[in-house]
Amino acid sequence: MLPVWGRNGRFVRIGALGVSRILGTRTAWTTVGDGEFFCPGCGGDRNYQRLTGRRRFTCLGVPVVPRGETGPVVECAACRHHYSADVLDHPTTTRFSAMLRDAVHTVALAVLAAGGTCARTSLETAAGAVRAAGFDDCTEEQLAALVEALAADTGRLFGDGAGEPCGPGLSIELHEALDPLAPHLAPAGREAILLQGARIALADGPYTPAEREALTTVGVALTICTDDVTRLLTAARTPS
Repeated sequence: MLPVWGRNGRFVRIGALGVSRILGTRTAWTTVGDGEFFCPGCGGDRNYQRLTGRRRFTCLGVPVVPRGETGPVVECAACRHHYSADVLDHPTTTRFSAMLRDAVHTVALAVLAAGGTCARTSLETAAGAVRAAGFDDCTEEQLAALVEALAADTGRLFGDGAGEPCGPGLSIELHEALDPLAPHLAPAGREAILLQGARIALADGPYTPAEREALTTVGVALTICTDDVTRLLTAARTPS
């Protein structure tokens, strides 16, 4: 209790609630950026403002003494909740969908290219997976043309023909598409992408060494351990 002199010279005490009305701190926020983010409170994409603040000690609501800086924080334009700046590391649902779509497309092309023949059954399986991921207009003919173009781009997807079925170009393509996505996928989601690639490879027969190497690279990029990659590639061969 805080002692003060009241009316008529009487000595009174002020409780904690009264003190909080007299003394406190106030933060003055300044906007330093804005954009769109995935708000964990709203559960969807929202606009945000990135804020930094200066705190001041207040007496009777009047700022009197600086208390230093605070933030930065991210304020949702919808719910007005504040979040730490690392919330911006999470992709928006729109961006996540695009990343997933591009990842499936890249895996499909890589497996088809590693197979070398682009059998009709493989193209049909690949096109179905790519359409399901969001490329609604994808056709077998488009995929075949892309694989042919990539094969003509010497060294981009294929090795040097001397025991290197998965060349550095293929590995780079897969890592560029999958590395940013993997941290935001649950284990089941990462496994689903690998299994899609495995089904494309198996559509025209058993895995070739190049297909298995490409799928192993997919597993590494998705941070799936070696034992689980082996388990999943084996499971994909078992009829459901």
